[in-house]
Amino acid sequence: MLAIQRTYVAKKGDVDQKWYIVDASGKTLGRMASEIAVILMGKHRPQYTAHVDTGEFVIVINAEKIVMSGNKLQVRHYAWYNGYTRQKLESYADRLERKPTDLVFLAVKRMLPKNPLAKFMLDKLKCYAGPEHPHQAQQPISLDLGNKKIKNADLKNTDSKKI
Repeated sequence: MLAIQRTYVAKKGDVDQKWYIVDASGKTLGRMASEIAVILMGKHRPQYTAHVDTGEFVIVINAEKIVMSGNKLQVRHYAWYNGYTRQKLESYADRLERKPTDLVFLAVKRMLPKNPLAKFMLDKLKCYAGPEHPHQAQQPISLDLGNKKIKNADLKNTDSKKI
């Protein structure tokens, strides 16, 4: 008689969620945001289930020191409609001065799935402009994200970095 293999499907309370902290100073916005989105979705875990929130909490500090390649800070713009006849436009550089956490927040938001579960994933992202954050009680684990190449050795469990 053969043993039947069963696929593991995570349930809502089964997943233990950890807290990670990412220092955004000198990091490229898009590279860092895509890796944060993977952690928020939980795709880095073997227990990933698409219809269950299996992601972790991510704290981003020093969002005001984020960089972008080329001259994207001056060329690219955020556009939104405020109810009047013309749109509001603001360059990334102006947004970085006015609300530095919005650059990270909106970049990660656009990389998450477009479904009702994305709201719960995005609630686990905490962005702060400076190095201070009120989440020391959760004992966040430091992550080094946004590098050009991530080696498999960085993804293995170590004392300072865990994924």
